[in-house]
Amino acid sequence: MGTLKDRLNDDLHSAMKSRDELTTATLRMALSAVRNAEVAGSEARDLSDDEVLAVLNKESKKRREAATAFSDAGRAEQAAKERSEGEVLERYLPQQLSDDEIAELVAGALAAGGFTGKGQMGPAMKAAQAAVAGRAEGGRVAAAVRKQLG
Repeated sequence: MGTLKDRLNDDLHSAMKSRDELTTATLRMALSAVRNAEVAGSEARDLSDDEVLAVLNKESKKRREAATAFSDAGRAEQAAKERSEGEVLERYLPQQLSDDEIAELVAGALAAGGFTGKGQMGPAMKAAQAAVAGRAEGGRVAAAVRKQLG
């Protein structure tokens, strides 16, 4: 199998052929974000699968936040559209960890790094994020780190 970007392109073509408007629009948006990330900086480059995953995570988070904002503003139809787009993006993201799995990984990272107090929150977060490797939202990881650092 090719890269994640190739998979996105193939799925886009399939969605266009089957006239799936939601998937087509969502994948076009995702591929546009990937292309923007590729040309950001001093010179254009191809992104690795991990970098493409980071872009998709960012786009998925935008959809969740927009859905919440639209719901709070009483725009249920637009909120539902944002949630649907988020569900399409979730197909390409790794399975999210449970709270127990996050706590276990964070505990291991904190023990390995010798982090003990809240004053070490920054380095502890860096170690915890590396252990979680994009399989959980940063906010959930931060909450687990704060809880374990006391």
